[in-house]
Amino acid sequence: MFTNGTHVYDVLAERGYIAQVTDADAVRDLLSRPGVTFYIGFDPTADSLHVGHLLQLMVMAHMQRAGHRPIAILGVGTAMVGDPSGKCDMRRMLTQADIEYNAGRFRKQMERLVDFRDGRALMASNGDWLLGLNYIAFLRDIGAHFSVNRMLTADCYRQRMEHGLTFLEFNYMIMQSYDFLHLYRAYGCRLQLGGDDQWSNILGGIDLIRRKDGGEAYGMTFRLLTTGDGRKMGKTERGALWLDPERTSPYEFHQYWRNVDDADVANCLRLLTFLPMDRVRELSALQGEAVNEAKKVLAYEVTALVHGEEAAREAERQAEALFGGAGRSETMPTTVLERTKVAEGVGLLDVLAAAGLVSSKSEGRRLIAQGGLTLNGEPVTDPNRTLEIGDFPEGAAYLRKGKKIHHRVVLE
Repeated sequence: MFTNGTHVYDVLAERGYIAQVTDADAVRDLLSRPGVTFYIGFDPTADSLHVGHLLQLMVMAHMQRAGHRPIAILGVGTAMVGDPSGKCDMRRMLTQADIEYNAGRFRKQMERLVDFRDGRALMASNGDWLLGLNYIAFLRDIGAHFSVNRMLTADCYRQRMEHGLTFLEFNYMIMQSYDFLHLYRAYGCRLQLGGDDQWSNILGGIDLIRRKDGGEAYGMTFRLLTTGDGRKMGKTERGALWLDPERTSPYEFHQYWRNVDDADVANCLRLLTFLPMDRVRELSALQGEAVNEAKKVLAYEVTALVHGEEAAREAERQAEALFGGAGRSETMPTTVLERTKVAEGVGLLDVLAAAGLVSSKSEGRRLIAQGGLTLNGEPVTDPNRTLEIGDFPEGAAYLRKGKKIHHRVVLE
């Protein structure tokens, strides 16, 4: 199907999403017909999606806008095992109750980009068909079609072999492959999409469908969201860049995109906005100081997609208040301290760590030694400084890390 007269496969290719595809001609032909059912899986191993998932949701939205039907699989069953892809160590084991709770949080965040009304998209938990399986019957019916030698050549397993691959994790590929077979049978799903680290798992599902049902299915992976030098995007001083506003505020989210490296702006505009490509190319061509205009557009567009236009406008107002004024705003990122503890004297380094401005006291000392911290507009030179009640005029103190990171500390 087509978006604004352009084949959706060409849209995805032009915007730079596609990494690998099992058969480009066949997939392009498949997507030329309306209503193709495809799926992407999301393992709820945390209580919020993060910016790495945003790229997957963007692909789902592009496909849906072109007339195809997404299935969002919440990996309640697969999360009980844990995907070894891209991990040096085994993932932390979660209880089923934790996983179910996380899945519920995912649903609300997905609905901002994907339309689930009236069957336009489906959402399902793979726990519905995985958790009740008879293990021996499953091994005989499904496990017999997987070669251990072949599985060990997959990147997700080869990397883990160096650090110790558990038998628990070894089951993950078979479970995800079974997901594809189940969706093929239940919904006529013939296409699985995912990040490029899922390539081996996707191939496993395609092969299983062929072996069990003699059916044809396809896979397509898309690029992971990385910086120009290959590092994963979405890491902040406080950790991951979450889509949940309670974990990463809309202001912090907005400022992340406002401050990306100049070299990453064009890539982010292509992958994380719905701006027409003519507009993307126009903004991407800006150089020098003018690139800041492109960053403003990027920050607004991505924040509006994830948090809504009102939150994006408010984040812009906050940024203008902070950087165009005295660097103070009641809606800026805030940490609360107990008045009694401050009265006894609390170390500034402890406050920096609690606020997520530094990851350790040693990092805080380096920051101060390099002249990178101000308190209420005054440079901080003593790493052993303590905060006192007098540092909180009108109940608030204001920290600035470098030129762009502002933080408020209030007393209660």
